[in-house]
Amino acid sequence: MIPVSGICLFRSSFPLSKLQTIDYADGDTPLKGLYALLEGQPRAAITVYPTFMNSTPGVEAKALELVDAGYAVMIADFFGPGVPSTVDEAFEALGTLTSDPVAMRERFRASLEATKGLAPDVPQLAIGFCLGGKAVLEMAREGQDLVAVASFHGLLETATPATDAIKARILVCHGDADPMVPRAHVMGFWEEMDAAKADWHFHSYSGVDHGFTQSIGFDGQPNPAYNASADRQSWRSMMDLFDEALG
Repeated sequence: MIPVSGICLFRSSFPLSKLQTIDYADGDTPLKGLYALLEGQPRAAITVYPTFMNSTPGVEAKALELVDAGYAVMIADFFGPGVPSTVDEAFEALGTLTSDPVAMRERFRASLEATKGLAPDVPQLAIGFCLGGKAVLEMAREGQDLVAVASFHGLLETATPATDAIKARILVCHGDADPMVPRAHVMGFWEEMDAAKADWHFHSYSGVDHGFTQSIGFDGQPNPAYNASADRQSWRSMMDLFDEALG
């Protein structure tokens, strides 16, 4: 049984404060997610993996758009106690998390299992931004029972490429000018997906930088990398894929 604090029932168009906290764990590491529980049966449940800054207002706004569309949603916690508050701290935490690929996947998996525990009787999906994009691809690579995943400006490189056929349908939405994901990573990902016989879609937006879905930066100021067209097109592509995958 997952302890849940303060979950409320609601349908749509609520402020960010209506995302309620949920306590879960990765082994001995306590984690705190944010969860929105729909009234009635949700269409599916979506684990939202945030950026390397953990949950932000921009990610939370995206999560509530999914609630409005009829999905149950949980935003994952990457770091537990000592969540980074500055970009420098976040890069340090990112380096620690990704330095151990096995432990990293365990952390990603704990969030997926928490979502399944809260909404066990519906199809499972996952989306992610930046580090979160890497998370959904890692979960697809290891064969998690996900109908579909969507990565937005996610990190594509992996220490443990898929060796078996991938179950989840995959959408990657990528800024072609992203300095964190050079072309070599893109081509390597394509080849990996083909070798794993994945059902994958890759959308690349010319001249678009990393973080293009987030209109507000980590400092609360407008994000210069935000691209309204790529944000709109990528989100619509995700919604269309989910509609198709869920029937």
